Amino acid sequence: MKTASLDRQKNIVQWVSQATGINTLGVKIRLRGNDLHILCEGGECPKRWQILSDLLRALQQTDLDALTANDSEQPSIYQVLVYGRKKGENRPQWCHRVYLNQLDRHLQQVEQALLRDAGKAGGLIVSNESLARQGDPEAIARYLSETLSSFGISVKVKVKKQKLKDNPQVTENRLWILCQSSYSPPESLIAEPIAKKLRYLKLTGYQDAVIVTQVTGESKPDWLLRVDLKPPDLMLKEWARWGDLQSISRLLLEEFISDGIKVTTSLQESTLHVFCTAAKVPEQKICVEKAGSLLNAIAPQAIYNTAVYGQVQNQNQPAWVDWVSLPAQEHPNLAVSPLELASSGDEAALTFLLERVLNPDLDLRLKTGGIRVLLLRKADLLHVMCDAPVCPSRKKVAVKVAQLVKELRIPGLLGVRIYGRRAGNKEPVWNQGMDFATRRRFVPEATPEFAVSAGYVRELLPADVDEPILRPDFKASEFPSFVAEVAQDWTASARKWLVATPIFSEIVDSDERSLPFQGYSVAAIWGFLGLLLTVQVDWGLNQVISQDSPPLPKVAETSPDQSSDRTAAFTGDNNGNSTFNASSFTSDTKEKATATAILLAARSQTPTFNARQLDEQLALYKEKLAKAGKPPDVLIIGSSRGLRGVDPVALGKGLAAQGYGNLDIFNLGINGATAQVVNFMLQHALEPSEIPKLIIWADGARAFNSGREDITFRSIAASPGYKKAIEKSFARGENTDLVKNPQVVDSQQENSYQAVNKWLSDGLASVSATYPKRSELKTFLGEQLKIFPGSSIKESKNSNAEQVVEESVDFDGFLALSTRFDPVTYYQKHPKVSGDYDNDYKSFQLAGIQDAAILAVLQFARSHKISIVFANMPLTAEYLDSIRSKHEQEFQQYMVNLASEYENFTFRDLSRLYPQNNGFFSDPSHLNRFGAYEVSKKLANDPMIPWMSNK
Repeated sequence: MKTASLDRQKNIVQWVSQATGINTLGVKIRLRGNDLHILCEGGECPKRWQILSDLLRALQQTDLDALTANDSEQPSIYQVLVYGRKKGENRPQWCHRVYLNQLDRHLQQVEQALLRDAGKAGGLIVSNESLARQGDPEAIARYLSETLSSFGISVKVKVKKQKLKDNPQVTENRLWILCQSSYSPPESLIAEPIAKKLRYLKLTGYQDAVIVTQVTGESKPDWLLRVDLKPPDLMLKEWARWGDLQSISRLLLEEFISDGIKVTTSLQESTLHVFCTAAKVPEQKICVEKAGSLLNAIAPQAIYNTAVYGQVQNQNQPAWVDWVSLPAQEHPNLAVSPLELASSGDEAALTFLLERVLNPDLDLRLKTGGIRVLLLRKADLLHVMCDAPVCPSRKKVAVKVAQLVKELRIPGLLGVRIYGRRAGNKEPVWNQGMDFATRRRFVPEATPEFAVSAGYVRELLPADVDEPILRPDFKASEFPSFVAEVAQDWTASARKWLVATPIFSEIVDSDERSLPFQGYSVAAIWGFLGLLLTVQVDWGLNQVISQDSPPLPKVAETSPDQSSDRTAAFTGDNNGNSTFNASSFTSDTKEKATATAILLAARSQTPTFNARQLDEQLALYKEKLAKAGKPPDVLIIGSSRGLRGVDPVALGKGLAAQGYGNLDIFNLGINGATAQVVNFMLQHALEPSEIPKLIIWADGARAFNSGREDITFRSIAASPGYKKAIEKSFARGENTDLVKNPQVVDSQQENSYQAVNKWLSDGLASVSATYPKRSELKTFLGEQLKIFPGSSIKESKNSNAEQVVEESVDFDGFLALSTRFDPVTYYQKHPKVSGDYDNDYKSFQLAGIQDAAILAVLQFARSHKISIVFANMPLTAEYLDSIRSKHEQEFQQYMVNLASEYENFTFRDLSRLYPQNNGFFSDPSHLNRFGAYEVSKKLANDPMIPWMSNK
């Protein structure tokens, strides 16, 4: 595909050169979306109208899409932008846009300009907007491409007839808009712009539009968006029917605008006052008839009469006044206010009140369609779905909805559940609830299903994924309960067997409570028996080892501040195979970097963080800082997905090709890093002067799951290095809120328990017979385990050395893995875990400790003027099952919301960049060196990232 694109560009350059007479060296082209950009340059700036004349005549005889017939992936070209500049200048002197569907008109314009030797000729070119208003699909595509092509997004538009669900005899048109690009654009980038541009056309005959975004070469769409194409006047009438004053005013203003009359309104109790103002006294009959006719047709709720005033500008007193009776005066069902109707449970009235509260800006609602509300009442609960082109913010929506519903005091309603989603989705992105009174619940509440639109739900959403068949007689939904039942049976059987022995007895709660001292007595007795059993086992093992085990070579002694794994790395394995060659340097570059990192970490004055890789990565980074005297230009952080997924060398070369010079880039990714770990590293492990002004945070949703235990951070928080880093932060007078984290407190408590445990262990070691021979005991037990059938313990002479070579970082901190993910062989060695049972997504929730951590990072970055770009790293289709995809979608919306709140934060979603290309991955969720190279190039060419030159 890449070769085809290059051939296409070469052919176009040759064609332009032949048409204009300019040497091929003076022609440059670029394809972006549906736009072809042609730059013509020479010793003197090429003459505008002559170049255009030559090009237009050539275009009349050439099909640009046919220049490279084998490039089927390249979208059609709708328009050509021609530039002219003098060689050596940075900016073109002139630019001209050519619509390929109006070549004859352009040629007339150019010929007139040549005759007059002037730059303008008026009234010949019809804009794409004017043609699009007529409803022509191709014109609509050209109109949308004017905006989207700048993002590298191409557009195709089709019209599909739909039968109304309620009346199959009637059909309406629906627009299908396919947006294709080489990356997955976030919804916030194109959702509202497309919605605004489509609604601005005021198309008639279309029910709605469905926008489908798709990465070039992929078979499945990334996401869908539904845009309501209901004309603005109909939307105004919907609200005016409920007596909304602002909507009524807009309708009256449009009614009188052709007469040169300005209209203002006010509502007092049940009377609407309409003031008609003009330069001279307005015609009373015309004003009363127009206002009365419009308001009687609308029949606003709870408005009985209308007083119409005729007034001259700059005069306080009206020239005349007249009265008009409205339908609410005669029809009792129109006399009740929307507030009263909603309080009695009327869903239509409640929908209006909620939509009015959530859409305070009427202009924005008319431009984008606004936030739509869908209601569903089940028993004593009201479920409220809020959707919009961009998923509504939970903070801005949930409180308003809950407060309004609570104040209405609807009979029998004891609670409300609020949901938010992007228009076009079926499932909510977030949900929140409030109970107005105590409710009895016997089973968990399920989220109700809301239709995407009034009809045609199946055509908007992809087909449901079938549940995996675990066993012919079990469904996936039954599997957790099945496991629980089996575990319960096993537990009961084990208890019966233990109780049957003379050692154990079953605890009876009532006896313990009645005799509290008995518990202490039993504990003391069994504690003594346990100690006696320990001494006997210790003596027995010592006898076995002394008689049956051959003597083993002594293990090299280590200093107290060096861990055993570091010692092994320097001394080699037990067979004498050293990691280093004769010159004390490793033969492999990556191996050399890891060995250097180990040595630097061992020599470092900084205490350990209880995470060897963190110690070594920080040691490498500190060494780089010491040599350079300044931080790198770009720092990459994140978990193993960032460590393996962004190659600093490839990223630097890509940026150099973009003209950013030779940037210094370092990858400080840490296995298992969460938002809490990143926050600690930036605010405490590093000094502010050691952090560059641009950070690429490469990771994914699971690093932000506050519902799972953060084992990595808990381990770090229990380390002496953490304690020293916090003390240094105190000394600098910086924020140390991490100390208040519950997981940190737990870890500090664990330290006290560990101290007691160490005291007990040391005491037992002094009297134990086997403790001095613990190495021999470990080897003896390992040899005995090999005897059992099915044992997986195997000897491997060079396993340690192979692991070091395979998982070794280079001097830029990057871990390059050459392994290619093959599902067939991979799942023979590793279990296939679905999202239901993945601990990384356990109890998935974004609100909590990880949310607080990223907010702390963003505030820290803002105060130090640091730009952060979050790259949501690619995942395989094997990994993205329905559960993980749901959480990924929630996470993406969460990050988009953060990006809208923090100007120094940019979110780039790459998660579905290569779902089917397993050759770019080392396992289902991690890139290998080949995928990292492609992602690094992608980031280097991303125009949304604020790269900074070091020149």
